[in-house]
Amino acid sequence: MITPDQTVRTTCPYCGVGCQMNLHIKDNFIYRVSAPFDAAPNYGMLCVKGRFGTDYVRHPGRVKTPLIRVNREDRTAPPVWREATWEEALELVASEFVRIRNTYGGDAIAAYASAKATNEDNYLYQKLIRALIGTNNVDHCARLCHAGSVTGLQLSIGSSAMSNSIAEMENLDVFIVTGSNTTETHPVIANFLKRAVRKNGAKLIVIDPRHIEMTDFSTLWLRQNPGTDVAVFQAMAHVIVKEGLYDPDFIAGRTEGFEDYIESLEELTPEWAETVSGVPAEKIREAARIYASAKKAAIYWGMGISQSTHGTDNTLSLVNLALMCGHVGKAGTGLNPLRGQNNVQGCSDSGGLPGVFTAYQRVDDPDIRARFESVWGGVPLNATPGLTATEMVDMAEIGKVRGMFVLGENPMMSEPNQNHARHALSHLEFMVCQDIFINETGEMADVILPATSFAEKDGTFTNTDRRVQRCRAAVPPVGDSRPDWEIFCDLGRRIETRLGVRAGFEFSDPAEIWEEMRRVTPDFWGITYDRLEREGGVHWPCPSFDHPGTPYLFAEEFPRGRGKFWEVTFGTNSEQPDAEYPFNLTTGRVLYHWSGSTMTGRSALEEIFPEAVCEICPEDAEKVGVASGEWVQVSSRRGAIKLRALVTGRSPKGTVFVPFHFAEAAANALTLDRIDKRAKIPDYKNTAIKIEKTTAPEGIEAGYEMPLFDRGAIKDPVQVH
Repeated sequence: MITPDQTVRTTCPYCGVGCQMNLHIKDNFIYRVSAPFDAAPNYGMLCVKGRFGTDYVRHPGRVKTPLIRVNREDRTAPPVWREATWEEALELVASEFVRIRNTYGGDAIAAYASAKATNEDNYLYQKLIRALIGTNNVDHCARLCHAGSVTGLQLSIGSSAMSNSIAEMENLDVFIVTGSNTTETHPVIANFLKRAVRKNGAKLIVIDPRHIEMTDFSTLWLRQNPGTDVAVFQAMAHVIVKEGLYDPDFIAGRTEGFEDYIESLEELTPEWAETVSGVPAEKIREAARIYASAKKAAIYWGMGISQSTHGTDNTLSLVNLALMCGHVGKAGTGLNPLRGQNNVQGCSDSGGLPGVFTAYQRVDDPDIRARFESVWGGVPLNATPGLTATEMVDMAEIGKVRGMFVLGENPMMSEPNQNHARHALSHLEFMVCQDIFINETGEMADVILPATSFAEKDGTFTNTDRRVQRCRAAVPPVGDSRPDWEIFCDLGRRIETRLGVRAGFEFSDPAEIWEEMRRVTPDFWGITYDRLEREGGVHWPCPSFDHPGTPYLFAEEFPRGRGKFWEVTFGTNSEQPDAEYPFNLTTGRVLYHWSGSTMTGRSALEEIFPEAVCEICPEDAEKVGVASGEWVQVSSRRGAIKLRALVTGRSPKGTVFVPFHFAEAAANALTLDRIDKRAKIPDYKNTAIKIEKTTAPEGIEAGYEMPLFDRGAIKDPVQVH
């Protein structure tokens, strides 16, 4: 048995659950990962990614030194790199960004913050962009994941975070899961939800077009046609109103707009919804009665709700249900978007959004700006909200954005309509990528700055239920890589010198950065590093040292005062299947991978799930003339990919599923770049496609035809004959 040199408690780098994990270190190598049984939120549980997905930390492909592109004249050509010193690389970055700023203005530069970086990293990053570059053009992957949720929640209640805690899940009475394949995207949360059903007899309503594992635990499954969520939710609201199942006291005391809202529901009967969604009217009635009649009921949703041109309307419809039934503001209830990345909540909280500083303090509020200006050396701050991530790409194409800083993100994999994104970014005058590997976006960069991984740095992450937790360094940095915050301090001072200002980039460790964050963020004031060491984690808002933190929100009031009912109109998908493109494509995650597989693709998990598959139902597979393991070409109006078919009962008729993790079969080469007009989030869940049987791509080895599910990587909940 190996005796570790040290064991370090830290936070998992994958999904938003924020699992606590122990890294067992021998000779500066992570040889084992375990989970402490006494630590929230996971209490001894880890999914396969957390337990077996840390190999990438010492992968030989890590970027170990700054790199400068030699062939900068053609950003689309294969890159030729030369190694550089930190001095040379940062001097180049500082001089180029200052040149663009002084020539075209600060708004000609755009910045991607990172859901993989710590709170302290992201705070310092957005400070650099706002105080020194002079723009609010800072956004991150939340725009591509839960912007529909964020916008809908802000409009209706004034807060976009998950309202209730993970700890409450085991004791639920009734809960809805919609647009979330929870067992694969948030496996530990799924375990708590399954326990609520198995041990406590909770009633689960699943609303999802795919046959996900959670349906096997449900009291009721509503299998709606893709993109018809609003119709189902509005019909449920219609039933609740007509049968008098709403909470009049809560509505009178805590909400506004109810009378106008119920008038809009008059014609939205379950029978109407059945014609649109395919869900039987009686199932809609049953779901409405179960949810509304519960003493406590919660709603959990994922990107199946938010990633569409009507993602905001989907969210508003869910909020309407919770408000009319009074299922918010107490334990075991609430509105709970399950956030994807390990620090996507924290990046948003830390100012990684174009319209807000930390904790959603608006950049166009003069009093809030004055507070930040006083702490940031008196540098005047831009009052105009910046570009969203999707807008940054469009503005690069037309020359409005000329410089770009990409921190730990990969827009060339995550942006929709990949060919459009590549063409747009090729117009940039200067691009910097700061990351641990050279990814598809990094291949287009002028400079690569090597950052440290989660296991090599200190700081804090904030999980999906607003719990701030520590990240701790367990192994030394690879090569000459540096923590993100340290890079920003060095770069910030160089830019300050060129501009003749001092905003403050003299920090010696992340704890000092957190102290500045506390000074400008009332919601964080009661959270200190010492307290996190003692308590393990604290839920914000926590406005004072004696405040216990806030596991659930809105006990007394909503941030906007009263919760607002919004009239929502059902709209069809932005791209409908037709004779030429007869199928609908939906994209998402699988258990063994994460996002663009930058990390999982460099771990042992790649051996279990090494490739993309096209999940297709038996009826559609018969139409196409394809069997599991055979190659198909999937094409949209924007591109085409080759991958193997997997015939499965998970997919409904007319819809196929493709994971978005694999560059060699990039789902976003197909997806539509049309966006939700309010949230600016693309429609990843509804793309018209055609499927054709084809031959294997060149270079595929003999014997590679073995179906993927024979390797044990995929469980099919429906027996296919």
